[in-house]
Amino acid sequence: MIDTHSHIYLPKFDEDRDAVNERAAEAGVRGILMPAIDFDSIPLMEKLSHPGIAFYKMAGVHPCDVKEELPNDFEEKLLEYCSRDDFYGVGESGLDYYWSTELVKQQKESFHLHCKVAKQVGKPVIIHNRESTADMLEIIEQEQDGSLKGIWHCFNGTAEEGRRAIDLGLHLGIGGVVTFKNAGVDKTVAELPLDKMMLETDAPYLSPTPKRGKRNEPAFMKFTAEKLADIFEMSLEEVDEKTTETAKRLFGV
Repeated sequence: MIDTHSHIYLPKFDEDRDAVNERAAEAGVRGILMPAIDFDSIPLMEKLSHPGIAFYKMAGVHPCDVKEELPNDFEEKLLEYCSRDDFYGVGESGLDYYWSTELVKQQKESFHLHCKVAKQVGKPVIIHNRESTADMLEIIEQEQDGSLKGIWHCFNGTAEEGRRAIDLGLHLGIGGVVTFKNAGVDKTVAELPLDKMMLETDAPYLSPTPKRGKRNEPAFMKFTAEKLADIFEMSLEEVDEKTTETAKRLFGV
């Protein structure tokens, strides 16, 4: 399995990161893709290692970390990191209207720049979307010139929104929310193609049932995989194989 979205580098794992990684390896996780929150995330990512797991870095600035003024060298810095061979994606970027709508203009500007860089380097953009689906899809439509690829991280839209996202060239990141009893994401996911989906955790956030309320970690991805196996009436091995192959193709790992 490949965890396509994990913040395993954050301080919440400082006290037991080795044990967390060991549990992940035992659960069958062989790769962990790490989207950045900001540029300060990158040195933290570079410290990670485990003999059974490959760690893959990404560079970007989370929409909740966008400032009132984007730095003058923002695009240049983003392009510099994402052009490197040891970076595998651009982000996470996107829009978040849940916490505040004061900096919507700046969030959109940042998201456009991330998409622009993603097209330049030929790597996927990782999209955070919270209460901003219409604007997010509109920006993807504006930016899509046939070369933009990416993941709608933590997909929780409607089936119609999911189909539109896929038509626009996106894949869907499926995490713990699909296991939540009353979220309805499982019913939506059932209407969409598995070959456009990838597994993710968003660790340390959004732990799947039966680990809700606890710190999330890559090993818990097996519960999400089991839920997809149930939804699509497949074996767990088939779900692991299909989602892993999709992730390998998209990220070139």
